[in-house]
Amino acid sequence: MVVDFHTHIFPPKVRERREDYLRRDPAFAEMYSSPRAQIATAEELLAGMEEAEVDTSVVLGFAWSEQELCREHNEYLLETAARSDGRLIPFCVVQPQAEDDALAETERCVRGGARGLGELRPDSQGYSLDESAGVILAEAALRHDLVLLFHVSEPVGHAYPGKGGLGLDAFYRFVSRHPKLMAVGAHWAGGLPFYALMPEVRDALANVYVDTAATPFLYGPEIYRQVAGLMGAERILFGSDYPLVSQRRQRQAIEEGLPDDGVAKRLVLGENAFRLLRLDHARKR
Repeated sequence: MVVDFHTHIFPPKVRERREDYLRRDPAFAEMYSSPRAQIATAEELLAGMEEAEVDTSVVLGFAWSEQELCREHNEYLLETAARSDGRLIPFCVVQPQAEDDALAETERCVRGGARGLGELRPDSQGYSLDESAGVILAEAALRHDLVLLFHVSEPVGHAYPGKGGLGLDAFYRFVSRHPKLMAVGAHWAGGLPFYALMPEVRDALANVYVDTAATPFLYGPEIYRQVAGLMGAERILFGSDYPLVSQRRQRQAIEEGLPDDGVAKRLVLGENAFRLLRLDHARKR
């Protein structure tokens, strides 16, 4: 089974009325103001999955600043996932500063089939994981057995739209404070795995996974073997960041970048996600 743990889809109206959403949300404007910034729908993702031979994709919400927009996007994710025969797994997003409304929305999403919250971007939504919003997320995740997936930014390198979602230092503090959480640091957790040579960091990352989303724009191909050596291949998840990177391109990069013994490739391409999400074994090829 091949699982892409990091894809983005939007309700069609967001693409049709892009200008309205650009005016309404600063983070969306930063990332999608360029006409070249692709906005994909569920149907387009499913077609891409057929081409890349991907069995299942985690579809992520967008970190809207308004709880109302989060709910609209969540509704689309839940509805399209429900019609996908298990091929799409929804991760929803809430605005923790909405407090009770955010908790109620999380419960609604869980009832609708959500298996996690993400892609969470605290800096974009205007809250800190060091404050009450972080506690709200952690408690909701533990209560409902959810995976939390965060955009994590590398502190060095080139700038790009949407880079500033969450620094690796803030992510590290959060997972250190909540060791029972199952958390995913997108984009190789901003380079956090390279600190795993420090014993205390390695211990703090015991329940932390990283995904490979957007790798071609961030790192050289040697990163696959390097991180597998530092954290173990069992903590790496295939993530494309579709439609930014095609699923076929990212899958090929993983297959070429990991050792030839086949074990690491099976883990990264699907078995890790299969275990983390507790997918039905009856669906495994």
